[in-house]
Amino acid sequence: MQLLTHKFDVEQYQQMGKAGIFNPEAHIELIEGEIVTMTPIGLKHTVTINRTARFLYNNIQSNGIISIQNSIRLPNYSEPQPDIAILRPRDDFYAGKFPQAEDVLLLIEVADSSLQYDRITKLALYAEYGVLEYWIANLERDIIEIYRQPQNKSYLKQSLIDTSGIPFAPIAFPEMTMTLKDIYG
Repeated sequence: MQLLTHKFDVEQYQQMGKAGIFNPEAHIELIEGEIVTMTPIGLKHTVTINRTARFLYNNIQSNGIISIQNSIRLPNYSEPQPDIAILRPRDDFYAGKFPQAEDVLLLIEVADSSLQYDRITKLALYAEYGVLEYWIANLERDIIEIYRQPQNKSYLKQSLIDTSGIPFAPIAFPEMTMTLKDIYG
């Protein structure tokens, strides 16, 4: 017997949220039509997001919008909530629509228990829709995994920043060099 499943689109997902179907405390996202429960956020995860966000705010200023754990829309069946997204600046701060892949300058996922999911599922999703640059803050090793040049469901360029003191920068902000200390302390 073959089981039938139903994939939700982004509009159905939003309608369910407005109707109160999801517990307000639920930490969920829509990935390829499936509603996925996200792993709980631990202290190190929170601190890493806060430290990275402060660095980005101080250096990007009005050249981008830093979005923390907010949805981006990847038509028509995905609405992930990356830990940090740097978006192209817009006067309306995306009041008229959810940001989409072409609006994203950099996505960062902070990963400990979600590391494999972020490396496989999220990476393939972001690459498929053309997110230009994707970083994983790997909390298991306190390193940064950098993925650039999306093609199909992968990235052509991959690098690891695993040594303290080595500067790196997002493609969209080459003058904004940072080190692992800026992210991990």
